[in-house]
Amino acid sequence: MQIQINTDRHINGHEKLTEQIRGVVERTLSRLSDHITRVEIHITDENGYKSGPNDKRCVMEARLEGRRPIAVTQQAATVDQAVDGAAEKLLKLIENTIDRLHDQKIRRTDPPLPEHISPEEP
Repeated sequence: MQIQINTDRHINGHEKLTEQIRGVVERTLSRLSDHITRVEIHITDENGYKSGPNDKRCVMEARLEGRRPIAVTQQAATVDQAVDGAAEKLLKLIENTIDRLHDQKIRRTDPPLPEHISPEEP
């Protein structure tokens, strides 16, 4: 699972923050990592240099094998809270997506082939 972290110019994207975010994402999504090829994280400060309630925003987008990307957004007072909230939301969304795909696979019933056509024929 690849993890890419992007921050806007108002968020200090130093090495420590990057490693902290990477750790949160890896811990939260670890048991589903076989299904995930990449996670992109975008962190922004909605109000720039001004402060405000819930002005930190984290968008996480996951790419599952053979599926379209799925994304979640979390706004919070701090970057840590926004990242934690987005990671939890993404975990639930991925679990639901995988469960739904599994259920579809189990319920799928292909019609039987007509008796006069063998499986080897086109």
